[in-house]
Amino acid sequence: MVHRRELDGQELIFGVQGALYGNAMTWWDHDTGSVWSQPLGEAILGPRKGAMLELLPSSLTTWDAWREAHPETQALDVPGGASGFDLASMVIVVDFGSEAAAYPVTRLRDGAVVNDIVAGAAIAVLVDPTEPERWTVLSRMLDDRVVTLVRDGDVIRDVETGSTWDPTRGISVAGPLQGEILDLLPGFTAFPGDFATFWPEGRVWQ
Repeated sequence: MVHRRELDGQELIFGVQGALYGNAMTWWDHDTGSVWSQPLGEAILGPRKGAMLELLPSSLTTWDAWREAHPETQALDVPGGASGFDLASMVIVVDFGSEAAAYPVTRLRDGAVVNDIVAGAAIAVLVDPTEPERWTVLSRMLDDRVVTLVRDGDVIRDVETGSTWDPTRGISVAGPLQGEILDLLPGFTAFPGDFATFWPEGRVWQ
């Protein structure tokens, strides 16, 4: 997950605090020494306790899948090993503050496009039909309309007009809505047990 490190107009500098909270990483900010929970993006100790960072859209995926979708990307060239994270064992979390929901990646890979409502917002959660390591959370609001997305073989269509959509960028590529854009929304991956720890009131989509 990725958080904006600006708070009340001030750019914060973070370091790894070292201790775990709920079996997950914590940070500290350099100017006040407050301790922050990485999954929550919230200060849990210190002068800034209760402050929240803005969550930004991001994705846990393979480098090959990312580079195919975003060929212009530049990356730091440093040695690295294989990740120990298996996307198939994780859930995609959507947390809008007043409500959080989790969507099992295995179900999405089976062909499901989840059209859901979280905290009053109409969203779609999906895995790219052509690349199982690439997933997206999209708004289903288009001006004053709500669209319903479904998987049709290797493409994503909306039920209302039959237009096809790029599942990575949220852009309609063919049909009556060609050129229209659905906003990318913040979502992140977590292990099911961690979701239950940090969002005990959250729901898991079945």
